[in-house]
Amino acid sequence: MSFVVFINGLVLIFFAALMALDALIFTDTAGVFGIAAALVGTIGLLLGIASSSSYLGLQRLHTFLLTSSVWFLAAVAGAVPLYLWSMSPADALFEAMSGITTTGSTVMSGLDTTPRGVILWRSMLQAIGGVGFIVTGIALLPILKVGGMQLFRTESSDKGEKELRNAAMFASATLQVYLGLMALCALVYFVGGMSAFDAITHAMTTLSTGGYSGHDASFGYFESPFLQWSAILFMLLGALPFAWYIRGIYRRKFRSEQVKAMIWSLSLVIGGMTIWLVTTNGTDPFTALRLVAFNVVSVVTTTGYATTDYTLWGPFAVAAFFILTAVGGCTGSTSGGAKAMRWLLFGRAVIAQIQTVNSPRRVTTIKYEGRRVDDDVMSGVVSFFVIYLATFGALAITLSLFGLDIATAASGALTALANVGPGIGSTIGPAGNFASLSDPVKFILVFGMFLGRLELLTVFVLLTPMFWREMSDLSIRR
Repeated sequence: MSFVVFINGLVLIFFAALMALDALIFTDTAGVFGIAAALVGTIGLLLGIASSSSYLGLQRLHTFLLTSSVWFLAAVAGAVPLYLWSMSPADALFEAMSGITTTGSTVMSGLDTTPRGVILWRSMLQAIGGVGFIVTGIALLPILKVGGMQLFRTESSDKGEKELRNAAMFASATLQVYLGLMALCALVYFVGGMSAFDAITHAMTTLSTGGYSGHDASFGYFESPFLQWSAILFMLLGALPFAWYIRGIYRRKFRSEQVKAMIWSLSLVIGGMTIWLVTTNGTDPFTALRLVAFNVVSVVTTTGYATTDYTLWGPFAVAAFFILTAVGGCTGSTSGGAKAMRWLLFGRAVIAQIQTVNSPRRVTTIKYEGRRVDDDVMSGVVSFFVIYLATFGALAITLSLFGLDIATAASGALTALANVGPGIGSTIGPAGNFASLSDPVKFILVFGMFLGRLELLTVFVLLTPMFWREMSDLSIRR
């Protein structure tokens, strides 16, 4: 338990250092970020000192607590400078949780005139959240067997990358790929016409698939087709498994079933919606392709950028984007959502069940990457979808109790769980934001974003009496 406290203290110190850096870069908000750095850093230092001498080892139960507490505390720390700047507690926590979970939902308007220190901080939160979830998805969720994630260990460091001899080297390689792609993205944006500041901050929120922008018009502020196609590419790169990049670099092996499935699915959806938009709205084919490709990739990768209000395309588009909200990118990427690997396995499970009904004596084996998928993995995947659907329903009903219409309640619940950003409807759609919602609704959505980023089960385990009884027994045995 003390190790959990110690790590949380280090996280606070790290955030304090970033606040201090922000204060040094931009003088107009230096006071706000300086005070925030002092407060957060002091608390972190005290936690570290109080727990540094009593480490007795990290057990699996502690890992659940560590994962959840670090993400929640990171959001609280991220909210401190926003609160000191001018935001209410509810708005500050909402914005920070949306940032650190790379959701991209915002309560802020007037972004074009917002101090650049605040814009940079929002982008930094998403950059940290993106790489943080890569580490969580590769290193922790497979160990905790969350939602069938143990299958992903075949694509990660302990089995798939023998060239990288330990977890530290694999983490270092992951960080290098992440930062390298982010630097390349910033360079391409700058060459394409963005200012240096816009290029850096948007590169942070593109590779992290977060979607925060420094402009009220989101990425639609940049009308350049080159920039929009560049964003499509880098959003997609952020949604691919980072273990896949490393395997390609060290073993020249780029085969991945979930990557293939995601690319083919995106191609089919983009092609179909482009034809539909051209035939129904009379849009120029090349313009339609760019608009559809940008917004579909943005939603599926859970980035949440927007270049247009796609809900104005008609009921078909509204229904399509609502469904796409739940899809998500690849496992082991910065994306949220249910993930391509789970959808792939779920589809194969459905096909296998149909075959069994048709031929009861037939033995059907579900495989992934040429290997048989164990029953416990499939059980985890199916359980994840059941819990995901139940949680979505509970959140949507709860939001509707606070007076939200069905479209806003349902899309708000789904966009929070999937960590996408914009919902549908006039209030929280791509042309709106979440500012007009009541504080209780914002806190519910904060919880939804938190649940979605940690893939539900990691948090729900902490809400069971059995977990705390086992924690108590563990403490007594020690």
